[in-house]
Amino acid sequence: MEVRICKNPAELGKSAAIHTANVINECIAKKGSARIALSTGASQFDTIKELVKQDVDWSKVEMFHLDEYVDLPETHVASFRKYLKERFVDQVKNLKAAHFVDGTEEGIARLTAEIRKAPIDIGLIGIGENAHIAFNDPPANFETTEAYHIVNLNDRCKQQQMGEGWFATIDDVPKQAVSMTVHQILACERIVSCVPYAVKADAVKATLETKEVTNMIPATIMKDHKDFILYIDSDSAKYVFPFEIK
Repeated sequence: MEVRICKNPAELGKSAAIHTANVINECIAKKGSARIALSTGASQFDTIKELVKQDVDWSKVEMFHLDEYVDLPETHVASFRKYLKERFVDQVKNLKAAHFVDGTEEGIARLTAEIRKAPIDIGLIGIGENAHIAFNDPPANFETTEAYHIVNLNDRCKQQQMGEGWFATIDDVPKQAVSMTVHQILACERIVSCVPYAVKADAVKATLETKEVTNMIPATIMKDHKDFILYIDSDSAKYVFPFEIK
């Protein structure tokens, strides 16, 4: 595990995007293609904004989506399909393929078949306020070997979605989502977690300072991954690295 501390979300996003683009380009040079997984939410805004600016031959890149709410239309402001299409797919040229979670069991079967054709070269995996990864809220299922599954969202997760402005009230947040599993996340060859903002400080502290791997703090399992980089900013790092970042 490597921790990279940046001054603010903009610097974090640029640094993570440059690293991600370098990995993608290395994969293209080595084997002619690359496969990536992208997470969504407010914490990923700057990273994706910078990633689409990078010098990458996107015609050789396949993108996989992490999660989507059950029974939420793509036209809804909170739809993660809408998020990725507007912020990533529509911003790059000639993307080889985009594989979206559509919030259905039929979609799970289709996505599973696609994602298991070859490894994901790099996954941009956010960490939630409750330390979830994708929508694997605590207690996360560390046992399943499925690629995607339907999960129930806990109240802390719903509160985050409302707090980020995607829903007017907590009751408006869907109760379930289709999520990439912890098993499939860990199958990524490399994992990059971009975790800015003060609201993530508790989750960063819990992830870094909890010695054991526990499904009550799902992000702890990524610390055992062979190639895991955690990007945090001065606000999200404040309980672990309480010094001024210049």
